[in-house]
Formats: sequence, C-alpha cells, structure tokens
Amino acid sequence: MRFSSPAGSLVLRTVVAIMLVLTGLASAAAQTAPVPQPSASPAPASPATNTPTPAAPAAATPAPATAGQGKTAYGAWTVVCGTADGSPEKKCVLMQSVVSQERPEMQISVAVSKAPGGKTGLLRVQAPLSVLLPNGLGLYIDGNDIGNAYFARCFSDGCYAEVVLEDALLGTLRKGTTATFTVFQTQEEGIGIPVDLKGFADGYAALP
Repeated sequence: MRFSSPAGSLVLRTVVAIMLVLTGLASAAAQTAPVPQPSASPAPASPATNTPTPAAPAAATPAPATAGQGKTAYGAWTVVCGTADGSPEKKCVLMQSVVSQERPEMQISVAVSKAPGGKTGLLRVQAPLSVLLPNGLGLYIDGNDIGNAYFARCFSDGCYAEVVLEDALLGTLRKGTTATFTVFQTQEEGIGIPVDLKGFADGYAALP
C-alpha cells in the first residue's frame, strides 16, 4: 500500500498556520521517556540507507498566545485545540514531536486531524528544511513498508508532507506499536525516526 497523493496547497497552507500555533503547546506536553527503537530497520525504495537512529521527544518550544487553547494527553500523543489567524473556530489536532538523539537537527512533528464531518483523516509531517526533497518521506509501521509520500511545500519552519488517512492506513496506525518515518539528507543517507503509537487510537477517537 502506498501513501495517498498530497492535498492541495490551499489546504496545506491552512494546516501549516494551525500547526505553527499549536506545535509548541503539543511539544511541551510530549512524553519524557525515550521512544522505543523499531523492531526492524528497513529502508524505502531508494539507495541504501543507514540504520535508523534512536529518537527522543522534541524539546518544548513556547507557543504564541492563542485563545481557547487546550490539551489532553493520550499515551505518547497529545490532542491540542486552539484558534488561529483570528478565526473564532476551534481546531484540534493529534500531535507528537520527536527529535533524533544522535542528529538533533533531525526533528519531525506529526499532526493528525479529521476532515470536516469526520469521514476521513489527514496526516501531516513537518521535517527540517535540510531534508532531500526528491526522496520524499518513507513510512514503516512495525517494520512493514507502508510507502512514500512527496513533500508538498516548504515554508520557513520546515517542509511538509500530507497524506489522506484511508481506512487501511488508519487501521494499521491504530493497531501498530511504532511508526518509523524516514527522511534523507543525501541520496545514500536515510535517517529513520521512530514515533511511538501508544495512545494513537484513543487520541484519534477523541478528535472532534
């Protein structure tokens, strides 16, 4: 199974605006225990990669003052709600930020939200500006190759990949233990960053 195609740039810009406001609050609520290493060290369909390095939750970053902010922890994940850009409508995302212990410049933020009506979900990953864009973003769940997604757009804070959470992928995330996102700095150097899936299912169910 492969990732779905990225959504349009207008949707992505809206998501980025929300993430910029909410990422700091979610990071502050991140777990303090080390993230478990994946059971396997696979590589996406591209040149040979290095073994994924262990990762730890990202350091807390102050978030801008935003009305109506709220947060609830679900295992390694946090549901963060708030408003952005002066909009009275509250937005909620399920987030986790992780940084590689050996590569502190390699930090990713994973944000999941539900589309209006709650029929589908969207998964967005923010990666550093230093990533190699043509290789895209790889995903393995408990050692199983899920596929690759292209980076849709880069902004001043990082590069973003966005995929639709279809039923099969959503079910795999709910039942999984570790999701390993793979980014590249060179054609030969892949860096696997494990993300703990504990609490994902409950957190996603709690999203409005």
